[in-house]
Amino acid sequence: MKKILAGLMVAAALTGCASKEEKPLDSTENKIKIGVTQIVEHPSLDQIRQGVEDAVRESQFGERVVFDFQNAQGDFVTAQSIAEQFDRTTDMMVAITTPSAQAAQNKISDKPVFFTGVTNPAGAGLGAENVTGISDMSPVEDQVKLIVDLLPEARRVGTVYNTGEANSVFLTEEFTKAANEYGLEVVARGVTNVNEVATAMDTFKGNVDVIYTTKDNTVASAYSLIVSKADEGKIPVIGATRDFTEMGALASAGTSEYDAGYQTGQMIVRYLAGEEMTNLPIENVENIEVTFNAEKAKIYSVNTEDMEKNGVEIIK
Repeated sequence: MKKILAGLMVAAALTGCASKEEKPLDSTENKIKIGVTQIVEHPSLDQIRQGVEDAVRESQFGERVVFDFQNAQGDFVTAQSIAEQFDRTTDMMVAITTPSAQAAQNKISDKPVFFTGVTNPAGAGLGAENVTGISDMSPVEDQVKLIVDLLPEARRVGTVYNTGEANSVFLTEEFTKAANEYGLEVVARGVTNVNEVATAMDTFKGNVDVIYTTKDNTVASAYSLIVSKADEGKIPVIGATRDFTEMGALASAGTSEYDAGYQTGQMIVRYLAGEEMTNLPIENVENIEVTFNAEKAKIYSVNTEDMEKNGVEIIK
């Protein structure tokens, strides 16, 4: 890996003092090839990828970087094949989501791998010497505080999660711990697929004061149903991402997918500028964004004027 970095730095030095006889900036030898892969095509993951690319392109290395994007189409075997390909054809790799990061770590040992969009890196076994990145761990305590501040009368919180998604199980456990510390009782309903969500939601009617929706692929896929069921029972929904606010939650507090990608891109720039991988430990997303749904705020009598003045985004 040191040889790769040395080669890139030599190329950068040559570019900085290029003469007429030297190769132009856009020659193949002067390019930095970055392979980017994500497990599926999804708007949130696309935002992460955009953040990565923007941060790198805005840097001093921007004109020299070539991104090669590959989508695993939801298949882990394909994700491993992509990692093997990138090991042969690129200088480094960006892996978006936990499965892609695990596939990259399995197949690449002597090139830098930067992951992003990973909730629980330690739980996923990530952290080889050539692997680092950004965790988008949900700020569960901020989400609990949002519930307490907006709905001070709430005592019981309902939540649905997929028992087969390790990240979802982990986040549900962490949210429950945080909620209990604030005196809230969590009523969790585990499901295995989208078809079970409706039944789980029906158990919340008259039984909980608020519904919390964690970052979970099954929950995201059934979100319109979740909001519809919650509306029927006149139960406000607090979400873990901006997307959930846009889809009908009263409010959300969570990490920005774009910011997660941008912070990853900044880490890559630091590496290209000469920092060793050992000096680039795994980081959490720094920025937390709070969003409110204007329509739902009216329904549940939440005054958003002061929030808007303080920079909280109100989604109309």
